[in-house]
Amino acid sequence: MSGKRELDQAVRELDDADTLAFGGVGFAGQILPATEAYRLLEQELREHPEAARKRVERLLKKGTPAGKAYAASLLEAVDPAAGRDAWERLRGDDGEFTTFSGCVMGRTTLREYAAERLAGG
Repeated sequence: MSGKRELDQAVRELDDADTLAFGGVGFAGQILPATEAYRLLEQELREHPEAARKRVERLLKKGTPAGKAYAASLLEAVDPAAGRDAWERLRGDDGEFTTFSGCVMGRTTLREYAAERLAGG
């Protein structure tokens, strides 16, 4: 299990995230701190679901738009029904964030991203 301090730091990182990336970004394939934090929480959700779930639920309510998208993605990975519910709740949020898919950078709103996820994208 990861240490409590490390998990708290990961949640803070996602709380403040302004970019959503699940893999390496740019030509160098750099892993962003938020992506590392996401992976740590994802592992924690598998190993200690109850404790980690509370952190993710809080992030879903209080995080930046990118942080909320990370939270919904985390829920979706471990509990598809809870993930779908989270995306439904986020469909009304117009908060913007940056996305990365490899070296392609973009901007989107939480509303657009949630709609895409709900449509199976």
